[in-house]
Amino acid sequence: MRHAVVKTQLHKAVKSASEKALDIIEAAPRIRLNNLRDNPGARTEGRQVNAQAHNQAGHTIGELQHAAKPPAGWVWGDFFRPWHRMFPGDKQFNGDINLRREYVPLSLIELQRIIDLGWLDTTRLIDVCALCATRLFDEKFVPSELRQFGIDLTDEGEEVFSTPINLEVQWASLTAIAAIERAGGRIRTAYYDLESLKAAENPEAWFRAGKPIPRRMHPPHSLYAYYSDPDYRGYLANPEEIEKSKIKLSEILEYNLNKEEENQNQKYIIEDKTPNQVFLGLQPGQLISLEDKKVFEPTNEILINYYKGVDGPLSDTVR
Repeated sequence: MRHAVVKTQLHKAVKSASEKALDIIEAAPRIRLNNLRDNPGARTEGRQVNAQAHNQAGHTIGELQHAAKPPAGWVWGDFFRPWHRMFPGDKQFNGDINLRREYVPLSLIELQRIIDLGWLDTTRLIDVCALCATRLFDEKFVPSELRQFGIDLTDEGEEVFSTPINLEVQWASLTAIAAIERAGGRIRTAYYDLESLKAAENPEAWFRAGKPIPRRMHPPHSLYAYYSDPDYRGYLANPEEIEKSKIKLSEILEYNLNKEEENQNQKYIIEDKTPNQVFLGLQPGQLISLEDKKVFEPTNEILINYYKGVDGPLSDTVR
């Protein structure tokens, strides 16, 4: 028995610090909220200074501290002419924020990059449907929720753009138009209403939902002048006026337009949509069955006349 006691004492004497720490952890309870403590020095307590006569540290006046305060923007001095009365500002600041149109920007250098990657077929019409098929606008393009009316072609990278293409966007500046035409391409600006834009953004989801192809509406009154202006290559403008404006723009920006050389280098097919057409090769009112690989036409005379626009163009009512 005495031998056993001596062995235990020797055993305890030779324990290392790590072994002692393991023994403490084994004997300790499981971690709970009431066992958690801050590390030493993690929190510092604020220094409490008494109000002394020479510095008045910590001294407050209860009446002023708890009294009513003036409104934000108040300028002391003239009670009847405070700041917010002298300069009231715009009464309807951002009043039309829910009515503004938003366009997703696409720069020329980004367009050249996705062309070089082979994500676009430069021999066919590149429209909003083809651009959304690249999946570059998945997180940016939400037509119905953010009032996004299409793609805005910006002039960033105009000096590096060199591919002749047939392009259709919803908004473009004159410098971006000149960069496309300088490279031997063709550009048109076309209006899409929100319903048509939603169908063009994800055609597969639209077809699987069993919805007919919508009839694309004409632009509202506030945008009609832009889309009928030949200077901005509007799709409602006269083609002859567009050709004259094309020559005029080349003279202003001093670049040559050689028709014969342009026709020789032209690698794209001139394809145009009708003003009420969403998809190239498909007519409004058609139902697409992806499972059967069939196209169904409307048979009701009223629907046929509506989708063909027999009663005239239908303008969008969205401001």
